[in-house]
Amino acid sequence: MALYQDGGGSVLIVGATGVVGRAALEIYESDDSWDVSVLSRKKPSSATAAKWLGADLEDMDALTHALIGAGPFTHIVYAALQEEAALVDGWTSVSQISRNAGMLQNLLEALSVCGLRFSHLTLLQGTKAYGVHHGPYKMPAKESDPRFIASNFYYDQEDIALAKAKEHGFHITILRPQIVCGFALGNPMNAVTAIGVYGAICRELDQPFRFPGGHTCLQEAVDARLLGRAIKWAGSETLCRGETYNIANGDCFSWPTLWPEFARQLGVEAGIAHSFSLAEVMSDKQPVWDKIVRKHALVPHTYDEIVSSWQFMDYLLRHGKAYPHHSIVSTIKARKHGFHDCVDTEEMFRTLFAELQSSKILPAR
Repeated sequence: MALYQDGGGSVLIVGATGVVGRAALEIYESDDSWDVSVLSRKKPSSATAAKWLGADLEDMDALTHALIGAGPFTHIVYAALQEEAALVDGWTSVSQISRNAGMLQNLLEALSVCGLRFSHLTLLQGTKAYGVHHGPYKMPAKESDPRFIASNFYYDQEDIALAKAKEHGFHITILRPQIVCGFALGNPMNAVTAIGVYGAICRELDQPFRFPGGHTCLQEAVDARLLGRAIKWAGSETLCRGETYNIANGDCFSWPTLWPEFARQLGVEAGIAHSFSLAEVMSDKQPVWDKIVRKHALVPHTYDEIVSSWQFMDYLLRHGKAYPHHSIVSTIKARKHGFHDCVDTEEMFRTLFAELQSSKILPAR
């Protein structure tokens, strides 16, 4: 069994304004042995003492300019991601694949041009690496499973990183989380906030909090802070070099089972399940959300900021699917290599809803 010992260093977190990057920033900043910098287009909204490098990964000149004189870095955490407006449809689009591959390519080239050598790169993937967005796959998915036949920017990024690692001599670890749950504005894959907003709108309209999904299925999730701890572990544990790990809370859940507890936490009646598309039904609810913000003196985030993709919720809740669509991965490899962290998923949702309510992101129940 590996004994995880973190010796500290200097880390650059790329994409630090998203759910994953924000959690990684929180975890690294809690350890005084790490010097932390972040690279993103916008300055992180959360309180941080990290040095901010403002640049767009698609602008090579701006990226190089931002990196000149930065560092040195021992570790790079790559948590940047660009999605299409039609989120789920975009997962198979040529433009989305090309865009995300090009962003990582630009970063690694800019680091090289600026003479910034580092020892470790952590890449974030997910279950789309197993083809979950194309249909049922072998479960539990294991890291040794072959790539799915369809194109995927994860594969392109991995190939780019491996080629650069061979050229420059750094190590790579790939993490594949399931349904990352945390908070970040404008993040299209943010289930907790979307569920909370849906509940608040139901309450404001005196409507039951109907479960809108399809067939019951088993899924896994991961608390963003647990993923942040896994990122830090992956960069410091020598056994992780050149490895890929599935990361999840450690239990399974089904949405209908959790729904009554969600209703209680959000102060609304659960009602009877009724399958419908949130992407369609919630598209005209901005005036209702604006009213809720004023009524409860919430932090004035716009409707599009707080939930930027209802289509993602249709996908997660399996609306429109004609079959139970389970999604289970094995996390045994990470445990064998020394990462034993776990979180009760029901407790995770309870904690996150409470945090969003106390922070005036969602109305109190």
